[in-house]
Amino acid sequence: MKEINFGDPAVFNACISEYENLRKNTLHRFASLFKTINSSGNNLINTKNARRCFTGKDLENVSYGIRIIEAKDSADLYGVGNGAELLYDGVNVGYKDSLIRFSTNTFEGIRDATYCDYCRASQNIFGCVGLRKKQYHILNKEYSKEEYESLVKRITQHMEEMPYVDSLGRIYKFGEFFPLEFSPFAYNESVAQEYYPMSEQEATEQGYLWRKPRIRDYQITKNPDDLPHDIKEVSNSVTKETIGCIHGGLCDEQCTTAFKILEPELQFYRRMNLSLPSLCPNCRHYRRIKYRNPLNVRLWHRKCMCSGATSFQQPATSYRYTNTTTHFHGNEPCPNEFETSYAPDRPEIVYCEACYNSEVV
Repeated sequence: MKEINFGDPAVFNACISEYENLRKNTLHRFASLFKTINSSGNNLINTKNARRCFTGKDLENVSYGIRIIEAKDSADLYGVGNGAELLYDGVNVGYKDSLIRFSTNTFEGIRDATYCDYCRASQNIFGCVGLRKKQYHILNKEYSKEEYESLVKRITQHMEEMPYVDSLGRIYKFGEFFPLEFSPFAYNESVAQEYYPMSEQEATEQGYLWRKPRIRDYQITKNPDDLPHDIKEVSNSVTKETIGCIHGGLCDEQCTTAFKILEPELQFYRRMNLSLPSLCPNCRHYRRIKYRNPLNVRLWHRKCMCSGATSFQQPATSYRYTNTTTHFHGNEPCPNEFETSYAPDRPEIVYCEACYNSEVV
């Protein structure tokens, strides 16, 4: 490592290219499933009966979930845990909670919450916001147990009979999450853009908000090509420069068009012998996540790409892996099939668990 001068941008970029080429010519396991039973998805640990879940641990009977820890008997969730059960259609809910439906940011001992937001340690609440240690509330107003149960029944019946219809004609009866057009966030400024990238036209056609880039009249004092070619030659005065991003705001990665180098950041680059960045922080973030297993949270039914002595050659590419051991299927193509987040048109060479372990373990 000491012999490689990562402080030189040319060397650094050459190493990135070498790494990317290595990724294309090496093996990828169809999914990372550790101690799982009857489960599908990716990055799962100690799960049972998890269907199409991604990045989860200690799950049982959970479907269509992302970033979930210690939950059971739940479905359609993002960002859930710990010790949760009976959750449906929610975001950031479920810390030691149960029976939460169509809600967001609601946890810490919640029992039976429907269409709620930012509530804590409460029970039997409907359409409430910001409650703490309350029960039998509808639209933040308290009722008796009998009144609450009667009103909730009437409200849900009314939602069935007179559902909300959005500007695109989509119908939201009781049982649907909050309408898209109620979101205060634009699609391209949320984490959704990392999982399901869309253009402005695609997003607006589906009814999402889209935030136009703010016009930033930065006075760029340095372009990346004007910076010293080695971190050892960079002076402290670089922290006073406004550096232009090489994307120039022409990407879909929320480019800020320019950025500054902070003093602690410069010290880090010097200590680690890393060249100065040429991308703004947002573009750097999107560049990093491209190296992760696809975040589109979809699964494709595929066959193992092991053909016996080598992998099947990728269409329109020269990528091929030569096996180092004899697999259970000998010189015949592997018969195993699986569900994977690697789309068929991606360049990675994808093996089943058995063939991958034969080569790697």
